[in-house]
Amino acid sequence: MMHQPSRIHLFQGYGVELEYMLVDRSTLQIKPITDDLLKHELGHYGSDVDKGMVTWSNELVMHVVELKSTKPESDFATLEKEFAANVKNINAILSQWNAMLLPTAAHPFMDPMTETKLWPHENNEVYTIYNKIFDCKGHGWSNLQSTHLNLPFYDDEEFARLHAAVRLVLPLLPALCASSPMLDGKLTGLMDTRLKYYKTNQSKIPCITGKVIPEAVFSRRNYLNTIYEKIKAEIAPYDPEGELNAIWVNSRGAIPRFDRGSIEIRIMDIQECPAADLAVVSFVIGLIKALVNGKIADHEAQMKWKTETLAHILDQTTEKAQEAVITQSEYLALFGMQQTTATAGEVLQHLAVKMATYDPQPERWKKPVDLILKEGTLSQRIVGAMGKDPSHETIVATFKMLATCLADNKMFSL
Repeated sequence: MMHQPSRIHLFQGYGVELEYMLVDRSTLQIKPITDDLLKHELGHYGSDVDKGMVTWSNELVMHVVELKSTKPESDFATLEKEFAANVKNINAILSQWNAMLLPTAAHPFMDPMTETKLWPHENNEVYTIYNKIFDCKGHGWSNLQSTHLNLPFYDDEEFARLHAAVRLVLPLLPALCASSPMLDGKLTGLMDTRLKYYKTNQSKIPCITGKVIPEAVFSRRNYLNTIYEKIKAEIAPYDPEGELNAIWVNSRGAIPRFDRGSIEIRIMDIQECPAADLAVVSFVIGLIKALVNGKIADHEAQMKWKTETLAHILDQTTEKAQEAVITQSEYLALFGMQQTTATAGEVLQHLAVKMATYDPQPERWKKPVDLILKEGTLSQRIVGAMGKDPSHETIVATFKMLATCLADNKMFSL
């Protein structure tokens, strides 16, 4: 999680976290050796390696490593270079095990039931309870890599404006970032398969994830009273020792951390390289900023949106990404579109044009986002490269190209 020593105001700095898989260079089978990677740097088993601007961390499972900004940053050009340099460094270390980093939000053919190894070292008590309650073996636990974006807020007023804007942007994110079209060696028919699992893997205790789109709650007190109290009550029977904190358990698509003043967006599939991720993140920040500053729809109008309506749009984009047809004309009108229906891709095109006029630095996201809007999300490009019924060899060849994109910090283009 992000370490944030003192609170900062809206848009003064951002935490970015990128999760990558460790795989065999030749076969692409997962390699559960994150502990060995971290030990290589620390000299002992541990969960964090501080590399200055970027920190390496373990995750729930042993074949995933997280690279995150050590503290909130605002200079994404430098952060991107640092992420890319750390990827190169990790790949060099992993070569001794014939392993490398692999991008995308889901491994195309791992079998989570037989291959999952959970983190056994420090801080694993929480993982153990989670495993007891939910059996953390399926794809929804061990095969969903994402990009997390932490946005700061200073007080309740800033939280209200930020939370209202974030809720409206969440349904569009799969149309920008879907990168998980395949599981178990087959195309799933969904562009964002990771999100489908994200929505359902804790359904035993439904209030943990809610409808993924957070409820229309705009103060700390209301959030604690309505959402956290409910989670606390519903997990109590499964956690008699009281070891799980409701704040850590909350799995909505955007999670406020009132203790350190940030909202963490968690539903972005990770892209093929840091250049793509930081462009997507810059675009998303620009869009949220335009909403918060009232350049797109006034604040009162933003707060009125029902969770169900936004969740319905999210369901569409999860399945079809940019091809999803949005029929909620009020949602389109919110962004200044006159038509009664539009695809999610058209909404993003419209917003990209609009934002290029607001954003003082559109060059931070313009080229990569233009490529995504022209050629499709990474999911669409992967399917385009593999065809509708790919052989195992084709899958391996395509994902090796993606590993090369990551190693070279270049986007995947058809």
